[in-house]
Amino acid sequence: MAKLVWDQTGERLYETGTKKGVLYPYDATDSSNPYPKGYAWNGLSSVQLSPSGAEANDIYADDQKYLSLYSAEEMGATIEAYTYPDEFAECDGSVDAGNGLIIGQQTRKMFGLSFVTTVGNDTLGNDYGYDIHILYGCKASPSERSYQTINDSPEAISFSWTLTTTKTDGFEYTVNGTTKTTKPLASLTIRSTECTVNGLAALEAALYGTENDNAYLPLPANVYSLLNTVGPTPTSNTETFAGDGETTEFTLTGTPTTLTSVKVNDVAQTETTDYTYNATSHKVTFTSAPANEAVIKVTYAVDSVG
Repeated sequence: MAKLVWDQTGERLYETGTKKGVLYPYDATDSSNPYPKGYAWNGLSSVQLSPSGAEANDIYADDQKYLSLYSAEEMGATIEAYTYPDEFAECDGSVDAGNGLIIGQQTRKMFGLSFVTTVGNDTLGNDYGYDIHILYGCKASPSERSYQTINDSPEAISFSWTLTTTKTDGFEYTVNGTTKTTKPLASLTIRSTECTVNGLAALEAALYGTENDNAYLPLPANVYSLLNTVGPTPTSNTETFAGDGETTEFTLTGTPTTLTSVKVNDVAQTETTDYTYNATSHKVTFTSAPANEAVIKVTYAVDSVG
C-alpha cells in the first residue's frame, strides 16, 4: 500500500475555456447515423452543463428509514454565443422563407453538440490536454434578447439558449475483461490525456471531418468503437543528447506516440519528478539541468510506416 501524497508536481490539474463548438442537426431518415453532418459554431462563449434529478425520496417502514428511491437523472445546458451557424435556425424554431424573410415560433429541430474545454496542470499549463464534451438529443429554448443603441461603450449582443436533452441508447463496453452495459445517456466526456493516439485521431476525424469526409456526430456505441481504433504497429526510436550543466529543455526531432524511457547516464528518470514531456512541442524538460557531458537518451514509440 502507498501513502497518499497531495499536490505532487504535474498533478495539480485545472479545467478552463470553451472552444471548438460543433452543431450536428438531427436527421431521422437514418437511425444508424442520425447526426450526419456537423457545422462549426463560431463565437461560442459559454456552455454551462446542468445535470438534474437523482433526488432521494426516502421510504419509511417499521418506524425507521427503509430505503431511498432516486429520481431519474437528466442533463440540461445553457449556451451563450455571439453568433450561431445558419443551420441552427431550425433548431431555434425559425424557418427561412426566402428573400430575407425569417419566420419564428416554428417547430424546433433536435440537434447534437460537441465542444472542447482545456485541461491544464502546474508544469505544462494549458498544453497538458483537453476534454471533448458531447451532448445528444438537444432541444433549445430561447432566452431574452436585449437590443441597445450604439453608444460610447458598445457591446456585442450575446445570444443564449437553455437546452434540454432526450437520452439515446446505451452501449456495451469492456473493462478489465468484464463487459458492462450503460444506461441510456445524453452526454459523454472524452479525456485526451487518457486516449490512445489512434483512438483520439479517429474520433476527431469523425467529429471535425477530414478533407474527404464530412464531420458527423457518432452515437455513443460508435464513439466507444472509434476510441478503440487500433493503428499501425509502433516501432521504437532513441534520440541522444549531451548535457551541458545548464540546458533543461531538449526537443525531439521525431514524432513520438508515447515516450517509453528517459535516461541520464543510463539512470532511468521519472516523469513529473525528474522531467516533463510536452506532446505538442515534443520537448522534454528536466527539473534540473543534466550535468556537463551527461549522456541523455530518450526512447519513444512511433507509428510504423512500412
